[in-house]
Amino acid sequence: MIIRSIKLANFRSHELFGLQFNQTITKIVGENGCGKTSILEAIYEALQGKSFRAVDREIVRRGAEFYRVELDYTDGRKTVVYYDGEKKEFLAEDKKARRLPKKSKYPIVLFEPDDLNLVGSSPASRRGYFDRVFGQLSESYSLALSRYNKALRQRNELLKQERVTLADIFSWNMLLVQYGTSLMESRAAGVEKINQKITDTYHSIAENDDKVALEYLSEVEDESEFLVRLEADFERDRLLGHTSFGIHHDNYEFVFNQNKADGSASRGEVRSLVLALKFIEAQMVVEKLGKKPVVLLDDVFSELDMIRQKCLMRNFSGNQVILTSVGEGGLMIE
Repeated sequence: MIIRSIKLANFRSHELFGLQFNQTITKIVGENGCGKTSILEAIYEALQGKSFRAVDREIVRRGAEFYRVELDYTDGRKTVVYYDGEKKEFLAEDKKARRLPKKSKYPIVLFEPDDLNLVGSSPASRRGYFDRVFGQLSESYSLALSRYNKALRQRNELLKQERVTLADIFSWNMLLVQYGTSLMESRAAGVEKINQKITDTYHSIAENDDKVALEYLSEVEDESEFLVRLEADFERDRLLGHTSFGIHHDNYEFVFNQNKADGSASRGEVRSLVLALKFIEAQMVVEKLGKKPVVLLDDVFSELDMIRQKCLMRNFSGNQVILTSVGEGGLMIE
């Protein structure tokens, strides 16, 4: 057990809410729309420093001016998140900060119903998913991604200006190349690590001899080629008003018996593949960070058959698990 309790004020639909967690598994049951997912969102924010769903102004309960999250750990530590409508502050280990300090973060494996559609989702959705996975494992990855995206926004803004020249965007080109190359190398290494485990982990769920893999696809080949293309595509980008080449177009493809899984794998096989990915994510967290992640399961049991439900709970038996489930009546904790 990692976290003991949480208190919410004006967090989405919750005016005031408190929850004491069970030793291993805490089940939050209620009808759709009663705020179950919001509780997981608040836990995620207190442990990771940001929401997985929205920006702060969208989280404040309608009619309120602030929101507050207070999370207590079993070791006596406490994290408080406070947003006053304009800025957010964290109080961790008796120190205030605008961002949650690295040492105050705790790893999470989050499982949402949409994750079961990951194989057939858009490239942007898959990029976002793996950015979250790799970013949790590496602070330098998160920093490089943030700086790449900032440089990309600045370059795109300049491209919309009528008299912009290649010289005007040279510094932004260099930043895109610098941080983009770092991200590309980290993504390739992360996929290689996943592929070392994915077939065996998949077999432990599906109990067959199918071969599965994850492919990382990037239109960028190396650092020098990246810069050459950015400069060569300047006129085209200026007409389009955005950057048409770069690692922000990267993609990930799931391969099932040497064919694209999207279209060749059955619904059950896809679900087993995604489950395998979640188990590997948890293993990578332990290997890299030395901590067993808190597992947040948002209404995924309704999408899984009994065999996969049992497999899910068996693989996470050593973790603190907090899950939501649809049920009649008001919000209940089991």
